[in-house]
Order: sequence, then structure tokens, then C-alpha cells
Amino acid sequence: MTQTGPTVDQQLARRSAVARLADEFHGVFGEETIERFVVSSWDQFAEHATTINFVPILAERFARQRLHALARVEGKDDGGVPVVLFLCVHNAGRSQMALGWFQHLAGGRALAWSGGSEPTSAVNPAAIAAMAEIGIDISGEYPKPWTDEIVRAADAVITMGCGDACPIFPGKRYEDWELADPDGLGVEAVRPIRDEIGERVRGLLASLNLPAR
Repeated sequence: MTQTGPTVDQQLARRSAVARLADEFHGVFGEETIERFVVSSWDQFAEHATTINFVPILAERFARQRLHALARVEGKDDGGVPVVLFLCVHNAGRSQMALGWFQHLAGGRALAWSGGSEPTSAVNPAAIAAMAEIGIDISGEYPKPWTDEIVRAADAVITMGCGDACPIFPGKRYEDWELADPDGLGVEAVRPIRDEIGERVRGLLASLNLPAR
């Protein structure tokens, strides 16, 4: 969406987000760093949002994820668990299903993030429905870009069709999963993709010495 700048209400929402994150990351990052992450995250979502209503919530969630990633990169908080990053083009189908599978099967023993080279405005409804059939709810997820700190914080990066746009950092573990793109497909056609992703996630967890629960 196009706008000339944040309204008074939006400025208040930003300040509130900065205050909450400043409390959460007290002693880890200063308020200037936190504000910079909130504003840049806000700008990323506001640029493509069809409505401004959800931008404050999404921007705060994304800023929080980025700050956790930066803390890992700078050795301020390793979290004690491995991190896997799933990347595809729109962050609406494959990577979101992989994220859902991973969170379900890892059971809190590892952390997963996702992102897209060209994130769209919403998660694929057919992907949401297909995952719901097996008891995994991804309806609360949202497409987002990746950032350098998020990629650098990941222990393993799983790419799915983003090609040359996928970020490469030397020394990091990468896997490329060749999967059909569920974009534009109905639930029936998405089910085999969902199931293949599930099997691949199980194999990934086994390689991390974290058998699927």
C-alpha cells in the first residue's frame, strides 16, 4: 500500500512496540537498535500490505525474531537449541508447511524460522487447509522476507525453489529441497507436497539427532 508516512496512531503503535521489546531485550540491546529494527520491519510490511491494520502486530513479531537472531549472531543468546531456516519464493506454501511440520515434530527441541525472496501478502489457503487436515495449524503464520541476521543465526538453511535469490553464507549448512510449488493448487493437489515435506522434515530432524516426536 502507498502512504506518505506513519499517522499519529501508527507512531504511537511503533513507540509501544519499541517499549515492549526494550523491556524484553533489556541488557541485550539498546533502545536505538530496537527502534531501528521496529521501523525497518514496519516499512517492509507496510510497503506491500493491502491493509494497515495488521502491520503493527506483524512488524513487532518480525522485529522480535530479528532481534533474537542478532543476539545469537553476536553470542549474546544462543538459546541452547539448533535453528533451522526454511526459505522459498513467496513464503506462503512450501516453507510455511515445512515450518509447521518442524515445530510439530521437534516439540520445542529446536527452533524454526521461514522467509521468502518475494514474500506475498498471505499464506496459501490450500496449504493452511492441507496442514489442518493432519492437525497442524499454520493459520497464524505470515509471509516475511529474510534478513542477514536471520540467515547468519541459522544452523541449517533449507531452500525450496528460490534459486539464485537464496542467500549464501560460507560455512553454513545448506540443503535444497526440490518440491512442487503449491501456488494456485487446490487442497487435493497440495496433500502430496505436504506429505513429502513431512518426510523430509523427519529426515532433517534425524540428521540433527532429534528424532521426530
